[in-house]
Amino acid sequence: MKITVKYFASIREAIGQGSEVRETSAVNLSALRDELLAASPAHADSLARGKSVRMALNQVMSDESARLSEGCEVAFFPPVTGG
Repeated sequence: MKITVKYFASIREAIGQGSEVRETSAVNLSALRDELLAASPAHADSLARGKSVRMALNQVMSDESARLSEGCEVAFFPPVTGG
């Protein structure tokens, strides 16, 4: 399925892009995060399991069990963001 992934603040800076459209087979946010960890060293570092990363699904704060659907929007951001 195709989804839009958005990155904010320090995660955006580390990855080098603010958003991307991805084809994924992930069924939930946890599986998507695992998929992204394998995408590049920058993804692996900024989204590492030991780091505090917030996630939103369709602009609603969500935990890793939230299920993905075709065309959804996923956002990753650190716990505190600034302007």
